[in-house]
Amino acid sequence: MSEFLATGMLPDHYEQLAKTVSDFAQSVVAPVAAKHDEEHSFPYEVVAGMADMGLFGLPFPEEYGGMGGDYFALCLALEELGKVDQSVAITLEAGVSLGAMPVYRFGNEKQKQEWLPLLASGKALGAFGLTEAGGGSDAGATKTTAKLDDGHWVINGSKQFITNSGTDITKLVTVTAVTGESGGRKEISAILVPVPTAGFTAEPAYNKVGWNASDTHPLSFDDVRVPEENLLGERGRGYANFLRILDEGRIAIAALSVGSAQGCVDECVRYAKEREAFGAAIGTYQAIAFKIARMEARAHIARTAYYDAAALMLAGKPFKKAASIAKMVASEAAMDNARDATQIFGGYGFMNEYSVARHYRDSKILEIGEGTTEVQLMLIGRELGL
Repeated sequence: MSEFLATGMLPDHYEQLAKTVSDFAQSVVAPVAAKHDEEHSFPYEVVAGMADMGLFGLPFPEEYGGMGGDYFALCLALEELGKVDQSVAITLEAGVSLGAMPVYRFGNEKQKQEWLPLLASGKALGAFGLTEAGGGSDAGATKTTAKLDDGHWVINGSKQFITNSGTDITKLVTVTAVTGESGGRKEISAILVPVPTAGFTAEPAYNKVGWNASDTHPLSFDDVRVPEENLLGERGRGYANFLRILDEGRIAIAALSVGSAQGCVDECVRYAKEREAFGAAIGTYQAIAFKIARMEARAHIARTAYYDAAALMLAGKPFKKAASIAKMVASEAAMDNARDATQIFGGYGFMNEYSVARHYRDSKILEIGEGTTEVQLMLIGRELGL
């Protein structure tokens, strides 16, 4: 990103990717966004289109069926999708960051060869089962268990709020479970559960405030048996490894949030030029112009924050603090911009067929999922030595 800081322009391959995804978002995603939101239906045709474009394989090497890109490329795609439909954007983000990335980061070669080509193709989705009813931010409070029995892990327990876990193309759920104790503390490991597997159930989908076209389910594990070799990474390192995944994921969520924030700006600029009140376009009134200007400033600052975090990550430098800052700033920008956009649109902003209304409902979860704002503040404080 040094070229961007020097010239204000991204390298050509990044610019071309962003333009391609933007065109797809406007021509394919936007026209059906309101329909899927209203029907609470999963956009299989849109996901198939993203798969054909190779978006699910963006950050993975070609040897595993990926596009040979990097995490920043994924973030650019998420920003463009987030401008028009957060449900579609989170489907991609979760499919890559939570579904496939743990296998890439921590899987052995056999696991990578078995799962990554399928997940990177986008023809199948993976999910990560971490959160439980009594353990959200406190994920270390995991109660789901996995015990070895005759060369198999036997998993019992439940998970909550798991994205991409119940679609017709979901083929893998990686689950964290207590596999023993070490030094008086729970030993939490990650285990690959192919879908379908006897005893595994994706319970009925949630009725959510937003992200209505995103697939989200509670999961049940009732004596689910999988081979011992389905352990992902080192035994007892499942929770620690997933914290690394969350650090990366926060940059991706920040990018999605920036897309939402910018999408609200773009819609308001268009509307402020068209809508007239008291004989003039409302954008000519300082009250509206200043509100949109502040929205643009929020989006710009948030974009700079996630660019910075992504640059540190790609350079192999510590990025935990930068990722938390980006996630917090961007999610708050998305929520604040959605609120202002709804106000600018007036009564129309309260109608679900308008994208700003969907952003208003969708954006709140950005301040909660993959680490609440309070968790980000805690992490930033720790990095400061407090």
